[in-house]
Amino acid sequence: MRKTFIGPHLRRLRHDASETQAQMAKRLGISPSYVNLLENNQRSVSVALLLRLFEHYDVDWHDIAEDGTGPQLSDLRGVLHDPLFDEIGPDLQELRAAQTHAPRLIKAFLRLHRAYQAASDQLLALAARPDEMGPVFASSPEGAVHHFFRRQRNHFPVLEQAAESFWPAEPPPTDDVYAALKSRLFQRHGISVRLVRVSDMDLSLRHYDQAKAELRLSEALDHPNRVFQLAHVLGLIECRDALEALLKGSGVDSPQGQSRCRVELANYFAAAVLMPYDAFLAEARASKYDFDHLATRFGVSFEQACHRATTMQRESAQGVPLFFLRVDKAGNVTKRFNATDFHLAEYGGACPRLDVHMTFRLPGRIVPQLVEMPDASQYFVFARTVDRPIFERHGQDNRLAVAMGCTIAHGPEIGYAEGVALQGAPFTQIGINCRICPRSGCEQRAHQASVLTTPVDASRRGPTRYDA
Repeated sequence: MRKTFIGPHLRRLRHDASETQAQMAKRLGISPSYVNLLENNQRSVSVALLLRLFEHYDVDWHDIAEDGTGPQLSDLRGVLHDPLFDEIGPDLQELRAAQTHAPRLIKAFLRLHRAYQAASDQLLALAARPDEMGPVFASSPEGAVHHFFRRQRNHFPVLEQAAESFWPAEPPPTDDVYAALKSRLFQRHGISVRLVRVSDMDLSLRHYDQAKAELRLSEALDHPNRVFQLAHVLGLIECRDALEALLKGSGVDSPQGQSRCRVELANYFAAAVLMPYDAFLAEARASKYDFDHLATRFGVSFEQACHRATTMQRESAQGVPLFFLRVDKAGNVTKRFNATDFHLAEYGGACPRLDVHMTFRLPGRIVPQLVEMPDASQYFVFARTVDRPIFERHGQDNRLAVAMGCTIAHGPEIGYAEGVALQGAPFTQIGINCRICPRSGCEQRAHQASVLTTPVDASRRGPTRYDA
């Protein structure tokens, strides 16, 4: 059993109660010296003591025993790779010490850096629209949801548990899932499902009419997406309490952000129902993350299988940590999930040197690439186009592109890396996006970066007009 250390949480609890170590010790029935050892993480806490803390301080033991240091440490190391901190390089031991003794300071530092990144991105984006006014410094709803999922390592055990208990026995065969979900909606909730002509859906793909107890699906949806929409609605209905509890602790405050987060959490549940954790992870490992195979095996789309792979972060059964990035033909990032240290910009497009953009010239084909970020971290990335529902002949080329990536260390576990020399091969140097990329001399630069302050030399023409 893993030891649980709660030093900073215990110290904060004592300070909030305005107690000395001796007073807390008396309430808990332990010695003051033991309280001191606990606060300095020199002793782990027992279950019996956690229960006493709950009894005497009216606190949920999950609140003080939850270990979020893993993703926090990863985020902290990633932040300190920002060019802003070029001359500052605390080692891993210093970072762990800071986590242990100043957790609230670390949380505040990470929040400040996120605000700095969001403000930088938004100000630079706003510079392209000088006539527009409005709140600039608030994090966007999409950004707030992304940070919430990032803090959870893109993994929600309560939704995984709900999905595991969803089917009364074994999940039905893939070709029977649609009928099973449709039957469940009607028999348990009195909701009928109707397939509707595109012209009668007002360009929407799904509409749940609570007053009529009717779920309408557009004919534009293919079969995997019809199945997914049924599972999504069942998640909204049957996991309402779990979703609201997660939203309450998400830190996502705006109504728009709450709505977006509820949708993404219901999507998470739907994916977990259609692709059960243990079965999906076993198949992913056996196929070396062949997402066409996984999509066929579980009756889902390529994109849904990719997204599900990023959630394989259960501590006792962890898959390859992957990031997921979806872009449109203009380079705009339309969806992102991240279980790695790879940094994705909240605004603007992905780096033009990332080969995800090339996939639009090679629809349906996997494009592999080795990339290196400005902080020298290296990743294996593979990308492919995905098709979107087509409403009419004018929207036939309605494609997006999905990029997935992992650190080089995990490259051998990915089948798409076979034939790619992971060691000694040239890496494409990329950045987050042009407006905040510190690389100078890049022939693909489209904007002057805020972090590059060296004046342009008028007597010399560099690779672009932004470089001397």
